[in-house]
Amino acid sequence: MIRIFVVALIFGLLFAAAPASKSGVANAQNRQKTQRKAKSYSCPMHPDITSTKTGRCPKCGMNLRLAKDPVEPAAPAASDVPNNDKGEPPPFLSSRIPDVKVSDQNGNQLNFYSDLVKGKTVAINFIFTTCTAICPPLTATFRKVQQGLGEHANKQLISISVDPTTDTPERLHDFAAKFKAGPGWTFVTGDKAEIDSLLRALGAAVASRNDHTPMILIVNDVTGYWTRIYGLSPPATVVKVIGEAAAGK
Repeated sequence: MIRIFVVALIFGLLFAAAPASKSGVANAQNRQKTQRKAKSYSCPMHPDITSTKTGRCPKCGMNLRLAKDPVEPAAPAASDVPNNDKGEPPPFLSSRIPDVKVSDQNGNQLNFYSDLVKGKTVAINFIFTTCTAICPPLTATFRKVQQGLGEHANKQLISISVDPTTDTPERLHDFAAKFKAGPGWTFVTGDKAEIDSLLRALGAAVASRNDHTPMILIVNDVTGYWTRIYGLSPPATVVKVIGEAAAGK
């Protein structure tokens, strides 16, 4: 009798535990489904800007991207080289910049590295003429930077179109005129394959033109110094950084 009672008790405990076990599994599965569904999006340039839905960053206008796949602000390929013990930026290897054929806003055929970068200190940003979000303020910032720099033959501004198929030299000419671009500020377009290779070399390649990086890349080709800053930094800050790059600081 006692043996029968013990066996019955054991079966009773097993049956009582089974629903709880199944319930626990079900709850865990539900939590996993919820976690998979709860996507978070953030801005590549402003990671503090997050959302549960796709959209644009209210600060810079870039498309928000999945937080699980963060995208750092683009940098030249040489940025993969570790910093030295002094914490200084790694050397920018000009040899990594392809000397591709490009056209400027006046229709002149140029070799990008040889004609625009070699032996100079340059500040490069990335725009396209049909952009209505970040490009106009980026270009307006460059205009103020050019005014702040004054006439320095060895300090050049370069704006590269990330939509070369649309941005013909004529369109770039009108765009440059709209922002009163002066001598020493070159707007670049060209064959899409060539421009794409250039963007990749500068760390600015994107799948969509709307996702282009709102940064300014500053390079001193003589010393091999490079740095990058946010494209909507105060113009005075940009001028200062360009001056420091030119001085080799």
